[in-house]
Amino acid sequence: MAKAKSVYVCQNCGTDSPKWIGRCPSCGEWNSYVEEVFRKETTAKPTYNGLEPTKSKPVRIESVESTEEQRMDTYSLEFNRVLGGGLVSGSLVLLGGEPGIGKSTLILQVALLMKDKRVLYVSGEESVKQLKLRADRLKTPNSECFVVGETSLEQIFVHIQNVQPDVVVIDSIQTISTEYAESSPGSVTQVRECAASLLKFAKESGVPVLLIGHINKEGSIAGPKVLEHIVDTVLQFEGDQNYMYRILRANKNRYGSTAELGIFEMQQNGLREVTNPSELLLSQNHEGLSGVAIASAIEGIRPFLIEAQALVSTAAYGTPQRSSTGFDIRRMNMLLAVLEKRAGFKLAQKDVFLNIAGGIKVNDPAIDLAIISAVLSSSMDIALEKHICMAGEVGLSGEIRPVNRIEQRILEAEKLGFKKIIIPDFNTHQAQKETRFTIEIIKAKKVEDAFRVLFGKQ
Repeated sequence: MAKAKSVYVCQNCGTDSPKWIGRCPSCGEWNSYVEEVFRKETTAKPTYNGLEPTKSKPVRIESVESTEEQRMDTYSLEFNRVLGGGLVSGSLVLLGGEPGIGKSTLILQVALLMKDKRVLYVSGEESVKQLKLRADRLKTPNSECFVVGETSLEQIFVHIQNVQPDVVVIDSIQTISTEYAESSPGSVTQVRECAASLLKFAKESGVPVLLIGHINKEGSIAGPKVLEHIVDTVLQFEGDQNYMYRILRANKNRYGSTAELGIFEMQQNGLREVTNPSELLLSQNHEGLSGVAIASAIEGIRPFLIEAQALVSTAAYGTPQRSSTGFDIRRMNMLLAVLEKRAGFKLAQKDVFLNIAGGIKVNDPAIDLAIISAVLSSSMDIALEKHICMAGEVGLSGEIRPVNRIEQRILEAEKLGFKKIIIPDFNTHQAQKETRFTIEIIKAKKVEDAFRVLFGKQ
């Protein structure tokens, strides 16, 4: 007989304790311990000599055939791009994001677009009628999409056996529970056991499973960290609810790159794919306005031009303010120090506010040159030329370091009608060697060289 054992488990990190603790010693979270009941089998585990032979056996790595993974087309270019080309058969994909950001809308829209596949959408949060209302709003009919409201893992497998789907969607993993664990849904034990069972089903049947997960107040996936280790792909759906743009990123991807980026626009009838983000992220009326610089950035394999906005004003208080939206504030402070030390511009008594237009976050170091140019433009109250953009990483000694894939950045600027682009001096020889461009390429070794072009300073 199984022997019941009661332990207390931290719902934030999964650390267990024989008694209740006010603060978790591992993660420091307060009041996160919840009592959970485990059943421990009294039968002893087999020893090494008593193990039965398994069906699998070790083979030489040279004898393993390397074949490309079979992928399912989701008929969503942005979703396919982030996944690495489509859904891999037997993969387990986890999608997380803020409440109300559009996770269920995105997954339901993908499920309705896959008209050649049978999809089973299991909802533990919404009723079937609510899903029908959302589907009517999306205006994408699909007779092969089955929906069911269920929270029991055992019943879900019964529905899978009856429907025989090609793709399974679980919305969300925190609402699913199994009868083999006596804790409440959403607890560390339930999330771990349900995810492990769904992983076993996906690998044995070859049916891809899409999981929707909640996030905690720190912004990470709620539940044990082992959940992110179990799944094959972890997607993050982010964006400000005050903006209409949504960004889909891959934090983990066993079948593709984690540098890809998918951009969607939230509309009344669902999410629209943004195939050319440069035209949407650039405002058309910044001519004559100071503090605006255009950078040629790359996320994944996609180049796009983005607008960096800066506002520099005299500090109203003793300590100047430093604020950044969409850009790492620590890197911004480093660039301000480079401006003050290497270029001789005094910003110690100035408030500096920085914003990346469109509400997106960019990590490409090639936008450094545009950041310091926007800051200096606002400080001197001199507007930059409208048809000029730039790409370059700024070093601590004030040099402009080379950036990768410069040809793609130049071609994107040329396609959007820009007449000049400032790039690092090393990249200039590389770009001219590859092909000829109609856009004027300006080389710069240090930030002073770029400032002479932008502001006409000798």
